[in-house]
Amino acid sequence: MNISNTRLPTMPNSNEGGEVLSAALSKKQLQADGATALQLVDSAAQATAAQTPAKSATASLGNNIDVYV
Repeated sequence: MNISNTRLPTMPNSNEGGEVLSAALSKKQLQADGATALQLVDSAAQATAAQTPAKSATASLGNNIDVYV
């Protein structure tokens, strides 16, 4: 059995591993938030396109306004 005497390189600051993990998790969360936002925009656009347009008002609507002084 041969066991080498080599060691794994150590990080000068023990917090660096946590910072890298935190940055990776933050990036994944931002990507998920962005995908959710895009999905929301797409669904809102589809709902707007599916709505029927409002009927136009008649030309005489609002022409006669009774004002009492």
